[in-house]
Amino acid sequence: MKRVEYRDLATMDYEACWQLQQALFDALLCDKRTPGDRAGHLLLVEHPPVYTLGKSGHAENLLVSEERLARLGARCYRIDRGGDITFHGPGQIVGYPILDLERIGIGLRDYIAALEQAIIDAVAHYGVAAGRIAGASGVWIDAAGTRLRKICAVGVRSSRYVTMHGFALNVSTDLRYFDHINPCGFTDRGVTSLERETGRRVAIAEVKELLVKTLSENLNVKIYKN
Repeated sequence: MKRVEYRDLATMDYEACWQLQQALFDALLCDKRTPGDRAGHLLLVEHPPVYTLGKSGHAENLLVSEERLARLGARCYRIDRGGDITFHGPGQIVGYPILDLERIGIGLRDYIAALEQAIIDAVAHYGVAAGRIAGASGVWIDAAGTRLRKICAVGVRSSRYVTMHGFALNVSTDLRYFDHINPCGFTDRGVTSLERETGRRVAIAEVKELLVKTLSENLNVKIYKN
């Protein structure tokens, strides 16, 4: 079984974390031909308020000006992942798996499905039934009903089968920040959090531990803390 190193970064500025991701990504690309069982890294982190716009995203899905963002204490970055615009902030666990998919033995489409399934399994632990919907990445609640809402966004980048970026799971996120965007480019769907769905406080540290377990199971890797 391949091994993945886990780092709990607590709270970290988005730009600094992006630079760390890039450094680990570059090193993993260089390491592709080195034999061994190390398959990459998993970073779990909370960010101060920030919006990120994917490479194919539409700027008009940010509904406020740069001046308004500054008053909110937030910034917006255009980045090189897939997907449109989303929000990261306190109370949200952002996961950055930086993995060599060839070493793990999984394709990109199956990798994204594994990320989504790990989230589905984690929120099920709290009695929240979530799933996927056709034509949209991420993890959704009430997929067959009329109150479709996203609890976790997923957006990745892959080069030579090495990944970066990942997922953002709303645990106790202040959902009012999503009022300033069309989340993931949608105007007819809502967002939610684990706290809102369960009606109780959920410890971030507890959810992180659970995510390490469900990601390990769905990616078939051993995730260890160095």
